[in-house]
Amino acid sequence: MKLTIVGCSGSFPGPASPASCYLVTADDGERTWRILLDLGNGSLGTLQRYMDLRDIDAVLITHLHPDHFMDLCGLHVAVHWDPNGWNRDRVKVFGPSATADRIAVAYGLDPEPGMHEDFEFHTWTAGEPVQIGPFTVTPYPVSHPADEAYALRVEATVTTEDGAEVVRSLAYSGDTDSCPGLEEAARDSDVFLCEAAFQEGRDDAIQGVHLTGKRAGAAATAAGARRLLLTHLPVWNDVGTAVSEARETYDGDLAVAVAGVSYDVGTAFAPPLAAERAQPL
Repeated sequence: MKLTIVGCSGSFPGPASPASCYLVTADDGERTWRILLDLGNGSLGTLQRYMDLRDIDAVLITHLHPDHFMDLCGLHVAVHWDPNGWNRDRVKVFGPSATADRIAVAYGLDPEPGMHEDFEFHTWTAGEPVQIGPFTVTPYPVSHPADEAYALRVEATVTTEDGAEVVRSLAYSGDTDSCPGLEEAARDSDVFLCEAAFQEGRDDAIQGVHLTGKRAGAAATAAGARRLLLTHLPVWNDVGTAVSEARETYDGDLAVAVAGVSYDVGTAFAPPLAAERAQPL
């Protein structure tokens, strides 16, 4: 299972990265499956460096803030108005219960039919796994000021170089403060992709919105996560501060997500970045 960072800028696109979007790929023995964790503003253009949009198997939305779902508008245009024809089924979109109506309103459409002609909308049920090709995805409610917000646990059975079959797990926090659902999603995960938008001292008065590096590290330790990959840092945050805070509470493999970098979910982080540069199409 492979994770490619399409966008990791917190709250809005930055000069070096779009907002939240993560491409996860895995093979099932017949083909490569591709799912997207969030599709935040600015991410759709960058995504096309790494894949053909027609190859999207599903878009998984954690919550309905623009930096996590707004580029569904652009994907709607790509599907609906492609002069060559889309020539495939509707794109599966999993998200909170209001996803279909919210994205229709964002684009100025009547909710009926909205974007239902192009997207097959599915609503998360807390704790209930869904199957997408080789992926099993389970949503966990988390603490963030949205009508519904979820962390996602993504699992897939992969074959190692020695022929053994193992289950790899990737946990993605979405946006959240510390909460039990976050730790449940990250339990014993191979990689915990976790937001760290706030900083200790600076943002102490704001509760129930975002994690600091320190709280992200504490969640990773409590969950027994094997590797912690910090993400969703706004442009005004210092990367070194986030890492230093996380090191106070977590002593495992640690890195910071960088747009355009790919990670093998089953491989230890290699300094200074646990990754390889993703190759454009």
